[in-house]
Amino acid sequence: MENVQLIALSRQIALRRQLDIVANNIANINTSGFKAQSLLFEEYKMPIARNNDFINNDRILSYTQDWATLHNFSAGAIVQTGNLLDIAIEGDGFLAVKSGDEELYTRNGELKIDNSGLLVTNSGLPVLSEGGEIRFAQNDTEIIIDNKGYIITNNGAKGRLKIVSFENPQSLELRGGNLFSGQNAQPDLASRILQGSLERSNVSGVAEMAEMIRISRSYEAIAQLQKSQADLRQKAIQKLGSLQA
Repeated sequence: MENVQLIALSRQIALRRQLDIVANNIANINTSGFKAQSLLFEEYKMPIARNNDFINNDRILSYTQDWATLHNFSAGAIVQTGNLLDIAIEGDGFLAVKSGDEELYTRNGELKIDNSGLLVTNSGLPVLSEGGEIRFAQNDTEIIIDNKGYIITNNGAKGRLKIVSFENPQSLELRGGNLFSGQNAQPDLASRILQGSLERSNVSGVAEMAEMIRISRSYEAIAQLQKSQADLRQKAIQKLGSLQA
C-alpha cells in the first residue's frame, strides 16, 4: 500500500474514533452530571525505507494517532427539581457509590430509595456515606440533606454522604453509566451539596453538532483523496500494460 494511503487511513481511523466520542457526547446531553469528552491527537513520525543508493535523503512520514481521551470536568448548569432526593455537587467533588466490591464515583445526583430502604442511584447502585451504605426506615420522613452532605430525618441523623475529589481528575477512568473509577480518592470538604437540584450535562449541543459536521466533511474529503489516488494508479497500470504504451 502506498504511503499516501496509509497516512490517509491513519487520519480516517482517528476521525472515526473522534466521531464516536462526539456522538456519545450528544447522546448524553440530557444526562445529569455527564462530562463531555474530547480526543487528543499527536503526530506519529516514521521514516520510510533507507538505502545508501538513494540520491535524495529519505522523507519523514507523519501519521495521525489518537493519543488520549480527555474529560471536560467543568461544572454544568444547576437546575432546581424540587425532589428532596436529588442533589447537585457545587465544586470538584464526586459522589461515592458501590458497584459489587468496587467503589466508583459519579456527578449524577439523581437518587432514590429502593424497596429495601437503601439510598441508591437512578441505576440502582448503593450510595455510600462515610460509614457505608445509607438505609432508611419506613417511618423516616422529612429527609434533609444539608450543604455538607449530612442526611437527617425526623428520626435523627443517617450519616454523611461520601464526597471525594482527586488531585488529577484526568486520571479517572470512565466505566460506563456515567461512572468513574480512580485511585487515591481524598475526602472533599470544600464542595457544597445542594438538595432538590441537579447538575446538568456540560455538553454544548451546538458546539458538538458543529464538530460532527466538521469531522464528517474531513472524513469525506480524505475518502475522495483516496479514490483519486486509486483512479490515478488504475490509469497508470492500464497505460503501462497496454500494447501501445
